[in-house]
Amino acid sequence: MRIALFTNNYLPFTGGVTVSVETLRRGLEARGHEVWVFAPRFPAGPQHETRVIRYPSVPAATYPEFALAIPWSRGIARQVDDLDVDVFHAHHPFLLGPAALRQARRRRRPLVFTYHTRYEKYAHYVPLTRALVERLAVRLSARFADRADAVIAPAAVIRDELRHRGVRSAIAVVPTGVDLDHFRPGDREAARRRLGLPPGDPLVLYVGRLDREKSVGRVLQAFERIAGTLPAARLVLVGHGTEAVTLRQAASASPVRARILFLGVRPHDTVVECYQAADLFLFASETETQGLVLAEAAACGVPAVAVAAPGSDEVVRDGESGLVVKSDPTALADAAIGLLFDGARRAGMSARARVIAEREFGVRAMIDRTLEVYADARARRARGGR
Repeated sequence: MRIALFTNNYLPFTGGVTVSVETLRRGLEARGHEVWVFAPRFPAGPQHETRVIRYPSVPAATYPEFALAIPWSRGIARQVDDLDVDVFHAHHPFLLGPAALRQARRRRRPLVFTYHTRYEKYAHYVPLTRALVERLAVRLSARFADRADAVIAPAAVIRDELRHRGVRSAIAVVPTGVDLDHFRPGDREAARRRLGLPPGDPLVLYVGRLDREKSVGRVLQAFERIAGTLPAARLVLVGHGTEAVTLRQAASASPVRARILFLGVRPHDTVVECYQAADLFLFASETETQGLVLAEAAACGVPAVAVAAPGSDEVVRDGESGLVVKSDPTALADAAIGLLFDGARRAGMSARARVIAEREFGVRAMIDRTLEVYADARARRARGGR
């Protein structure tokens, strides 16, 4: 098939949606499909790309590293005409999502939509009344999902929320896949040598954007309590975002500042060595649809301590592959301390985390299930139905 992926988040911007889209692209191409990515143009982005078409864009006022696509282009519309696309796959309900919908309807092709994000949780990026933005985000994203021929939800809780919001389209639960051949347990000491970390210290890891909705401040607060009990413990944070400066300042003011290391943004393919070096993954976000980094940690055999929140608690199995706790720093810290002291329990969780990842979060299963969604959407569109 010829498949067009329309996404507001793509390389060089880093984040879960970017990883999801790129994983999907690679997986589909490995099966012999021809995939085109339609994405915003970034000032520092690559100049020559294969099967990537960039829309003119402007920087986001409240998130300068993010580019907002201008979703109208006659030139790109003509390019789409030449491609004879079989399936349009939108990854956002705004900007390039509606562009994909227009192109699909014009050509009588199916539109598939992946609901990656709890959009109402990002209202603070829009310079309008927060309550208004939250209501609009819920209403518009549900309306867009209802117009799609098929919807992919990364977790069952998202499917249930969409049904509750009145979405009538077919909805399939398909978690973002993890490359299990790449993200796997490795040589812990070798990974630490590559990162310049000592071999014996208990190592707590966070991977993800350093943005307000990720609640990374709670991770810092929890680690202060962890290091108060285990003075040799270290915290490593991988990622960047709008809160990076604030979080670094908070870490600098902490009494355990010497035990906290910010590694910044790393290419996704190299993040695996951070997981392999870690003893424990600490995650405080309550805004996830799935928590891709939790699945990557599980694939690398790293037990997680995460807050009890929709999406995350479908990846972390409480008592099996990690612990799910209340959303306060003390609860996070106490759970982490208990696991860091109990090596045998941690080792058991590590083994079970890998088994769960192999069973539920592999790329092969993701591609199989996505292709089934495409086939169903094509058949539905051919019949003239939803």
